[in-house]
Amino acid sequence: MPVRRFPENPVVTPAMVRPSRPDFEVLCAFNTAVTTYRGETILLMRVAERPISTGNTVKIPVLDTDGPVAQVKLMELSRLDTSLDFSDSRLVRGKDLFLLTSISHLRIARSKDGRHFTVDDKPAIFPSRASEAWGIEDPRITQIGDTYYIAYKSVCSDGISVSLATTKDFVTYAYHGIIFCPENLDVCIFPEKIGGRYAALTRPVPKMIGSPNMWVAYSPDMKNWGDHHFLMGVRKGEWDNGRIGGGAIPIKTERGWLQIYHGATEKDVYCLGTVLLDLENPHKIIARAKKPLLVPEAPYETTGFFPNVVFTCGATVEGDRVNIYYGAADCVTAAAEVSIKEMLNDLH
Repeated sequence: MPVRRFPENPVVTPAMVRPSRPDFEVLCAFNTAVTTYRGETILLMRVAERPISTGNTVKIPVLDTDGPVAQVKLMELSRLDTSLDFSDSRLVRGKDLFLLTSISHLRIARSKDGRHFTVDDKPAIFPSRASEAWGIEDPRITQIGDTYYIAYKSVCSDGISVSLATTKDFVTYAYHGIIFCPENLDVCIFPEKIGGRYAALTRPVPKMIGSPNMWVAYSPDMKNWGDHHFLMGVRKGEWDNGRIGGGAIPIKTERGWLQIYHGATEKDVYCLGTVLLDLENPHKIIARAKKPLLVPEAPYETTGFFPNVVFTCGATVEGDRVNIYYGAADCVTAAAEVSIKEMLNDLH
């Protein structure tokens, strides 16, 4: 199936993003939720940044939520401390210690043509509560009426949960709390009610039995979710044998809900694939493509913060054309164009 990468790729890089404070540096701008608003393509990006460290001192961002307003404070650790492991630049390990060296927030990039973007100078949504102490990540945007629902990962030492925020103008945001407890990821809310209820793809992470697979949940009010159904699992010996999860918001077609999801091998090579779900019962599969839609091949996909990754959180649809925006190598944002008809023809 022809998937055409944008010649402008990557469309957003860390160099295009101003740090949230002068003593920080931006590491990654990726895993973007996508929507359109007032004639613009809006990317709500995960921006990972860290304090600038020098010499043998490593500065760790810590969200302090004890005061009336949450603030990021810096913890200083010494590389000369032999009780600590600094071998992975993303984290610090020690006895009964696990700390991230960066913290993520959500930032908007805007474009009139969907290809050339400018990035807002300030964060759109910044960590502000204990459940977000290690950052907020990987949002998805679902538009229903004039409201944009934003489901995103909240990360802290107690686990990864999914929180919900809403906006009508991408200027002010309302927080609605945690909607899926730890550990759950990759929540994609369908863009309309189905049988009078909201529906969402989820990805619980079992610790005793099972694999990181995709489920469907339903809700009467967007806050209380239940009636959970197993949707589909990893496939042994295939490109998605390690873990799978929702990607872009499901696209409604005459044949069913078209979902572009991500899958990873046991060696953490991330690709994109497609599955078709029943319009009235989206926990039922109509067809699932055997081969991946997009695999990491371009240099910006195979080399970066975490190599060999293509990971989508959103797409735009115009007629038969879908523009998929995806994180590449956990570092930059790239995009590719594909036809709905061609994706459906691949599902049989």
